[in-house]
Amino acid sequence: MNQPLAYIHPGAKIAKNVVVEPFTTIHNNVVIGEGTWIGSNVTIMEGARIGKNCNIFPGAVISAPPQDLKYNGEETTVEIGNNVTIRECATINKGTSDRMKTVIGDNCLIMAYCHIAHDCLVGKNCIFSNNSTLAGHVTIGDNVVLAGLVAVHQFVAIGNHAFVTGGSLVRKDVPPFVKGAREPMSYVGINSVGLRRRGFASEKIREIQNIYRILYQKNYNNSQAVQIIEAEVEATPERDEILQFIRDSQRGIMKGYFSNN
Repeated sequence: MNQPLAYIHPGAKIAKNVVVEPFTTIHNNVVIGEGTWIGSNVTIMEGARIGKNCNIFPGAVISAPPQDLKYNGEETTVEIGNNVTIRECATINKGTSDRMKTVIGDNCLIMAYCHIAHDCLVGKNCIFSNNSTLAGHVTIGDNVVLAGLVAVHQFVAIGNHAFVTGGSLVRKDVPPFVKGAREPMSYVGINSVGLRRRGFASEKIREIQNIYRILYQKNYNNSQAVQIIEAEVEATPERDEILQFIRDSQRGIMKGYFSNN
């Protein structure tokens, strides 16, 4: 903590066993939890709330003002959970008056050069590979993986356990449990590898596959597919989560294989 080559504002609240490496700057109104390591040349600006046992690598900038012309200096935050790793030169902007905060859940890995814009809400156990970029107001569930160079349009939602392949431009909402790929990005199956790794039984994976066959492979429109799924598929938490995601979608969900793209 007593690093003479770092600047720590007297108003910052930092746990006693936090390690701050040289040439890092920590501004006023910052809270950092126990066991966190902050590398050299990191900038942590006002409004950052960082949890326990995080690792923030050199060059990262946390809680910078939003790159949004509507932002008028209101007091907003970045809230980062426990056991989060933020790699080199990643940038995470604080919120605007819309949501008042940007949130990163526990156990996330944000790789080098990622950008998470204002008012994004990111769940737990997510992995964002190098150069992935979230525009403002994006909502991402738990256990989501974005491969490298993914760009997510503002106001998009991505459901729990989804996987987006590298270089994708995400313009539409991505439902839970699926893989998205191609250009324009489309459904290419469920994220069966990720689901198995997280303990989903084979029967549960088949159930999810059957739901998405109705939605994406039977040439129904979304409204028809939702009605059929609700009528013909036994109610389970996964079925209900998929249906609720589709109903709540503001931008519409991504297309299926048979779309005329």
